[in-house]
Amino acid sequence: MKKQICVWAVLCSICLASCKNGTTEGKPQAYPVFTVGVSPVETTDDYPASIRGRQDIEIYPQVSGKIVKVAVTEGERVRRGQTLFVIDQIPYQAALQTALANVRAAAASVSTAQLTYDGKKELFDQRVISQFELSTAENALLTAKAQQAQAEAQEVNARNNLSYTVVTSPADGVVGTIPYRVGALVSSSSAQPLTTVSDNSVMYVYFSMPENRLLSLVRRYGSVEETLKQMPPVGLRLNDGSLYDRYGRVESISGVLDMQTGAASFRAAFPNPAGLLHSGGAGNVLITETVDSALTIPQAATYEIQDKVFVYRVVHGKAKSAPVEVTPLNDEKLYIVRSGLDAGETIVAEGVGLLQDGMDITVKQ
Repeated sequence: MKKQICVWAVLCSICLASCKNGTTEGKPQAYPVFTVGVSPVETTDDYPASIRGRQDIEIYPQVSGKIVKVAVTEGERVRRGQTLFVIDQIPYQAALQTALANVRAAAASVSTAQLTYDGKKELFDQRVISQFELSTAENALLTAKAQQAQAEAQEVNARNNLSYTVVTSPADGVVGTIPYRVGALVSSSSAQPLTTVSDNSVMYVYFSMPENRLLSLVRRYGSVEETLKQMPPVGLRLNDGSLYDRYGRVESISGVLDMQTGAASFRAAFPNPAGLLHSGGAGNVLITETVDSALTIPQAATYEIQDKVFVYRVVHGKAKSAPVEVTPLNDEKLYIVRSGLDAGETIVAEGVGLLQDGMDITVKQ
C-alpha cells in the first residue's frame, strides 16, 4: 500500500512539473531593448607610429687620417659649427705649404714669360724677329698662366682638406653614439659615421593610414591641401602608455600608396622642448574627430560571428538578426554604426547570446 502511494506521488510531481514547464515555454521571454538614436560623439583613432628627429645627420669624415681629438660626448647638445672631432692635421698642413710654394713658383714663371713676350713684341714691331718667334713667346706665357691657375686650384684644395680635419656640427642637435675614439683611423669610406647629430627641437612622427580612411578625410575637407590645413591637432601616446603633453600637427601626406599595404604615409610634427621624445622611438598617433550626427548602440547589444558584428532587431515581436558595420568609441561601451541600422529602429539591448533568429520575444520595460 505504501509503495502505491509513493509511485502515485512521483507521477503527480512529474505531471505538475511538466505542466509548469509547458506554461513557461509557451510564454515569450522578455528582453530589454534600445531605440537607435542620433547624437554628437567624439571618436579617437590610433595608428602605430615611429619617431624621428627633424634632422638625423650622419657625420662622416671628408679626409683620411687618425683621430687626435674627440671634442664632444654622447648625448651632448651641440650648436651648429661646434667642433666634434679633430683629425691629424700635420700631413694636410704640409700639403698646403707645398701648394703655396707651387703657386709662388708658378707666379715667377708667369713673370718671366711675360717679360720674354714683351721683349719679343718690341722686336717684332721693329721687324727684327718673325711672327713665329712672337707666337712662341705668347704660347709660353699662356702656358705659364695656366700652370699658375692649376697651382692656385691645388692651393684651394689643400686649404679645404686642412679645414676638413676639424669636423664640425652641421646643425643644432644632440650627439648620438660615438663608435670611434682617439687614435682610430678613419676615412670618407668608413663603414660607420663618426656620430649622428639629431635635431630634436621638433620631432617628426611617421604613421600610416588605410586608403579608405584617407578618402574619407579628403572628401570631408575637399582636397589633400585642405585636409592638411583643417585637420585638428593630433595626440601622441608614448611607448609606456602615457599621453604626451603636447599636440602635433599633420604636415604632409604621401602622394603614393604603399603597394603592399595600400596605406598612405603621414608625417606629423611635435614640439619637443623638454627632450622627452627621442629619435628612433615608437608610439601611437591619436586622431580625435567629432561626429555631429552619429548612430550609437551599446556594445552589449551586439554579437560576433566570423569577425562580423550582428544585432537583433525587434520586428513584430520577433528577434531578427542583422549585420552592422561599427566603430568602437573611446569609452569602450558604445559603437558608432556606420551601416546596417537606421535611427528609430529598436534592437535587443542585452542577452543577445541567448537569442536565435526569428525567436519570439517581449519587451522588458
